[in-house]
Parts: sequence; C-alpha cells; structure tokens
Amino acid sequence: MGDKGRSIVVGAGIVGLAMARSMAMRGFQVTVVEKGQTAQGASVRNFGMVWPIAQAHGYLYDRAIRSREIWKSICQSAGIWYEQSGSLAVSYLGEETAVLEEFYEDEHPFRSLALLNPKEVLEKCPAVNPAGLLKGLYSGEEMIVDPREAIAKIPLYLKEQWEVNFVFGKTAVEVREQKVILADGQVLEADQIIICPGADLETLFPEQFHSNPLTNCKLQMMRLEAQPKGWRMGPALFAGLSLTHYNSFLQTSSAQALQTYFEAAYPDHVKWGIHVMVSQNGVGELTVGDSHEYGRSHDPFDKAFINGLILEYMSRFARFPTERIIATWHGYYPKMTDGSPDLILEPLPGVLIINGVGGAGMTYSFGLAEEICSAW
Repeated sequence: MGDKGRSIVVGAGIVGLAMARSMAMRGFQVTVVEKGQTAQGASVRNFGMVWPIAQAHGYLYDRAIRSREIWKSICQSAGIWYEQSGSLAVSYLGEETAVLEEFYEDEHPFRSLALLNPKEVLEKCPAVNPAGLLKGLYSGEEMIVDPREAIAKIPLYLKEQWEVNFVFGKTAVEVREQKVILADGQVLEADQIIICPGADLETLFPEQFHSNPLTNCKLQMMRLEAQPKGWRMGPALFAGLSLTHYNSFLQTSSAQALQTYFEAAYPDHVKWGIHVMVSQNGVGELTVGDSHEYGRSHDPFDKAFINGLILEYMSRFARFPTERIIATWHGYYPKMTDGSPDLILEPLPGVLIINGVGGAGMTYSFGLAEEICSAW
C-alpha cells in the first residue's frame, strides 16, 4: 500500500471511513484522525438504513445502490450484521394512497416495487396496524445495519484489509497545505488531506462553514428493547409523514395535498419536523425516530414531548410485542439549505472538504467516495 503517496482523512464517521477505503484501494497510504476514542457523531446516532427509496430515479438513486453493494461486501468481509429487509410504506388516507400509487407508476420500471393490498401488507409485516389500512408500497432494495456495530468494526476491517492507520483520541485543530496539526502539537504530513468532520466543520474551516448554505439539524430518536422470542418485523416501516419528507415522494403531484393535510391535522409534528420510521437490528431491538430542528446551533437537551409525538404517531400505524424504551438520544448533522445533496470544497491545494450530506451518509457515502476519488 502507499504507492501513490500519503493521505490523511480527518473524521472517522461514515463519510471519512468511505473516503479512507476509496483512497486506500487506489494505492494511497491512509491515516484517519478521529478526536474521540471511537466515532460518536451522527454516524452512530441513526437508523442504520441504507435507503434508496428516499432518492428519486437518477444519479442519487444510482449512488445509493452502489453504496448498498459496497456495504454488503464490507459487512460480509468484516462480520457485520446486515439485512436487506426492504421497506414498507403504509397508507390510511386517500391522500397517502395517491402518493404511493403515483410513485409506483413513475418508478416501478426502475425499482423493485410492489403495491400491496391490506392482506398482503399484514403478511409482509406483522407490526402494521390493520385498523383503517388502505394500501402498502413495498420496496425490496433497502438494507439495514446496526450503525453502532458497523462504525466500530469498519476501522478494524480497513486496517486489516487495506492497511489504513487510525489515530483515535487526537483532535485536529488546524489544516494547512499538506499538514494537519493536532491539539498536542503533533504535525502530520500528507499529499492529500480529506476533511470529513460532520458538524465540527466550523472549528476547522469557519469561513467555509459560514459562507456556504449550511445549517445543522438536531434530531431525536429512541431504541426499544429486543422483541421477545426472536420476533422479526420484516421490512423497515414508515407511513404518511415520511412521504412528505423524502424528495422521491415529494416529486409526485399528489404530495402537495398530503402536505396540506398534515399541516392542518398534525401541526406540531410538522413544526418539529417529525416523520416516523422503525427499523430492527440483528438482536431484535427497534430504532424509532425522528425529529428535525434546523439552525446553526441547538440546545443540548432532549425534549420529552417530541419523543411523545413520535411514539403517538407510531401507534397509528404500528404495534410491537414490546415497546419498552431502553435508550433515547439526539444527534446533529449538517445539511445544505439550497437543496444540494452535499458540499464538496477544495479550500487549499490538495485539501478536500466533504460535508453537508444531510443525514444520508449511511445511504450514499460509499458511492459518493467512489465518485470523488475517481474524479479527484
């Protein structure tokens, strides 16, 4: 390894790990610098969903599918649990059904999709609330990992497979051309420096953070205890509020009527950016969320009423054998306010910033890294 020179990646979240992999595969000697003893940012605080259903047909959908295939390869090699469970959207309103049907008509030539009647929905997912159920849209393309396991094991895989060096517990405080200065005064040198700091971009490059259309999103999530007797829910589950959140569904002409309905019927959910999804990890625990608060800075406190709103809406479309909460948390991630899916900057020669992936890091970081490294 290292035939093409040295590369430093700042940040061991999923974007940084994806870039480390792509650079190492291209012959660079890669060192990853991470301020924590393990990565503790947005990458470990999400559903673990690799989620092509959120991307409309086009290059972002292709990026998500490419990422999923890389995920599979890594998980198989690194002994990381994964499941291509697919996803299931359920409808209880005519407006929701209209969105699902239109999405299916537009997208089924390009995807693995099926429109399901209520009986078929309940056969696919035993968690779905049958009362008032109208329709379901099943996609077979989505994949689940446990982000806490994956983010812990991928560095070990990269070290063993691609000789990537990891420096944990060291904070990068300054980046110059071909140099990264750590808080203890140590200077690391490299031919290429890749900055993947998530919400910490403001610390290293405040000018770039403030001069670009970036905001920070705070989200709240929960985990429910492992379901008894090996009970499995099958596909990841979501409902009408999510149809007003993801661009793929918002592109349908039916989406506006559904948005109007939720603004009138669920004003608090809309105010706090709540849309509700559930996924299940390998040991049977359920991850439930989430909310979206946008701004440059946020308070550090979880709001109990937001978790209550999430659980209240979940109860309208899903029931589980046990719903005891074992953990709650909040996360932060940077998002572009102009609708762009990411922010790629080269503030200095040989220095690349990758940021603003807007909560889609698990879905397309590996594909994005391949695109960047092929072009850079």
